[in-house]
Amino acid sequence: MAEGTLCTTYETRDRPAATSKGAAHLWDGSMGGADTDNVRLRLPFTAPSASTVRRELRSWLEQKGFDGETIDDARVVVSELVGNSVRHAIPLPANDLVVAWALENDDLVISVSDGGSPTTKPHTVTASGSQVSGRGLGIVEALAQRWWVEDKLGQTTVHVRIPL
Repeated sequence: MAEGTLCTTYETRDRPAATSKGAAHLWDGSMGGADTDNVRLRLPFTAPSASTVRRELRSWLEQKGFDGETIDDARVVVSELVGNSVRHAIPLPANDLVVAWALENDDLVISVSDGGSPTTKPHTVTASGSQVSGRGLGIVEALAQRWWVEDKLGQTTVHVRIPL
């Protein structure tokens, strides 16, 4: 995937994923967002991808009828996960990462996949008041019902379940 390219796949209960010549369309709120149950974005393995994900998640949640603190919490969580991925992991083979989210019952489930880290696994740390980093997964833990890590075939995925 070329640098700066955003590839998104949408999965729904009623129809197959929308793709065109191997590249999926970017969901912009005009593609039937109200009936799109799952979103999957392939993004460049760069820090600015967090901004793209925050914007897309907000738009999607607004299309679903959510607002306020629900959207704010979800955007903080996804931003922390993408930021941690770019800072602490390696990209997937196409020099990207994958962010997905879906509504499951009364919860929002967010997943961020990357190439993992050869030296560490995602974990919370206790950061002192003077430290400028180290709070990301602590923030996620405070906002989420639960979070967990899955390692499969050179891909690490952090999943988060947020009650809505």
